[in-house]
Amino acid sequence: MTQPARSPTGTADIVLYGGKGGVGKTTCAAAHALALADDGETLVVSTDPAHSLGDSFERDLGGDPTEVAAGLSAVEVDAETGQAAYRRVVEALAAEFRDAGLRLSDEDLERLFEAGLIPGGDEVAALEYVARYADAGYDHVVFDTAPTGHTLRLLDLPDVLAETLGVAGDVQRRVRRAGRAAKSMVLGPAAYWGTTADTDEITSLQARIAGVGSLLRDPARTSFRVVLTPEQMAIAEAERLVARLSEADIAVGSLVVNRVFENEAACPCDRCRRDAERHATRLGDVGERFDLPVRRVPELEGEAQGLDALERVGSFLVD
Repeated sequence: MTQPARSPTGTADIVLYGGKGGVGKTTCAAAHALALADDGETLVVSTDPAHSLGDSFERDLGGDPTEVAAGLSAVEVDAETGQAAYRRVVEALAAEFRDAGLRLSDEDLERLFEAGLIPGGDEVAALEYVARYADAGYDHVVFDTAPTGHTLRLLDLPDVLAETLGVAGDVQRRVRRAGRAAKSMVLGPAAYWGTTADTDEITSLQARIAGVGSLLRDPARTSFRVVLTPEQMAIAEAERLVARLSEADIAVGSLVVNRVFENEAACPCDRCRRDAERHATRLGDVGERFDLPVRRVPELEGEAQGLDALERVGSFLVD
């Protein structure tokens, strides 16, 4: 799909959905994105390695945006993007070693690549997608993140990579200086002809990841919605996630309590009465434990798949 025309500012507002596995993050992210599409060009991105975003739209999705509704495109992060980032950095280092006269075979290069210089291939891929689409001309970008553990690694990664790529850059510069010094002994000043303070793959990736880290911490552009169900384990995990997001200076816009059974039909059976009472109690717990706005999404009949079902869910996620 062709990218939309760039907006006047070229920037989008970013919403990330996260939470415990199985609470309905993907459904909520897809539904919110569909609702936002009425207000401007919107992209929804799944960064979960176990993608189910395509299932929500009942469409096959890949690593490039696919139009799924008017004004709305969807994409599932291609894990190979993270591996490609690995390879570019390793190849950049290998080029410096070779330029300095150090022998490095293709087998040596593969061993360096497999050693995993950069941690978190899936998370690196996710960050690359944030960098790619945050300023690509969309009005809104919604991210469906992986379950809590993956999401926390994703949020920590910019700082981890800043250190890792800093070391890689230092190694690269030292090898470069050593190589040029050795060449100057033979070629004199000609050894430096054509050299510049170039921007290579290491510094380029470093800059992109640093930019994403700043974007994630910019409350003017980015907010996080924590999804949970009215169950004790989901509430406890949501509490931990909110605390970690606060520590990381990432703004939590609201909680989304999904699959709330309200017994609107006033079914007299004991099971429906107990479920409604339990959920009402859990919602009270949520109100006491979190100082955040709470959005409730009722338990809907049938599967929350397809545009009609997502429209119903989306009505509870936008003002």
